[in-house]
Amino acid sequence: MRIAALLLASLLIPLTAPAHAEPLPERMARTGGGSQLLTAEAPAAGATTGRLTWWDRRGGRWVAVGSAPARFGAHGLVEGDRRVQGTETTPTGLYALPYAFGVAAAPHGTWYPYRRATDRSWWCQDNASRAYNRWVEGLPADCRAGESEHLTAYASQYAHALVIGFNYHHRVRGRGAGIFLHVNGRGATAGCVSVPAEAMARVLAWVRPWRRPHIAIGTDSGPTAITRY
Repeated sequence: MRIAALLLASLLIPLTAPAHAEPLPERMARTGGGSQLLTAEAPAAGATTGRLTWWDRRGGRWVAVGSAPARFGAHGLVEGDRRVQGTETTPTGLYALPYAFGVAAAPHGTWYPYRRATDRSWWCQDNASRAYNRWVEGLPADCRAGESEHLTAYASQYAHALVIGFNYHHRVRGRGAGIFLHVNGRGATAGCVSVPAEAMARVLAWVRPWRRPHIAIGTDSGPTAITRY
């Protein structure tokens, strides 16, 4: 009889075990103060894949309105304030989204500030340049082409993208430049977050500048846990 009771109890445990009752943004330290949020979450710091979810603040609660598989840097994720340029790691943290851009025209329904890339459009990543971590139209004399990205050379990946405000407003040389949310390439990224093309178009049709959207990047747990940001 006692053995039967123990077996019955063990069967009941999964039914009564607690689960996360709160949506992910409710468990985060900060969400940026707006009413839209993107979360890019990986299972571990060394992972190159995870999930992007976009959330609306409705009636005082966060509600998931979309989700897609995401890719991260080829060498995983690292805390944003410890990142080193050229390491192919995605910086964790909470970041603003300054503007959108693309080689293609903005998707239908886009309200976010959107810049169309041309053959003169570059992202300067030269640490010695005054234009470090900035879009430039034509390379400045102090920005080497070999240390920058010619945006139209990545017509598929940068068909549509959002600038992630990592190392953007208060630039630290050597920390990294050109971190975007963009369309998937062939595999892991050089430090950006990427998603399928259809998902990227949906995100751009959803974000609204007056709702002050941010993106939180992190892991399920540990020192780079997304709930810290």
